[in-house]
Amino acid sequence: MASPTYDLIIRAMITRQQVLCLYRGHARAICPIILGHRAGRERVLAFQFAGGASRGLQPGGQWKCFDVAGMSELELREGRWHSGPRHSQSQSCVAQVDLDVNPDSPYGPKRSATPVGGKPRRRG
Repeated sequence: MASPTYDLIIRAMITRQQVLCLYRGHARAICPIILGHRAGRERVLAFQFAGGASRGLQPGGQWKCFDVAGMSELELREGRWHSGPRHSQSQSCVAQVDLDVNPDSPYGPKRSATPVGGKPRRRG
């Protein structure tokens, strides 16, 4: 059974809403891209576009892997969907992919993340 945080991230992905949260002592603003499990833990690969990070955040944002259990005070909000630059390496954050916002996902997600209304929101 999925945690309430995991379920909220699913909702954010399907509706293409930004997620605000606390993680490892820093407020963060992310757009979740891939959700699933690795070694029995709920994990999310996201593009962090604002907020803090232990090593700082690169200008324009960066890809981050989050342990869902470490995320708190989640809030969804409307706003521009950030997916960052294309990356050439395969992700290793999530081993068993449940949901991927990429309609052409190479990871074989268990569920579709087609947004409500059936049309992807514009990515930035």
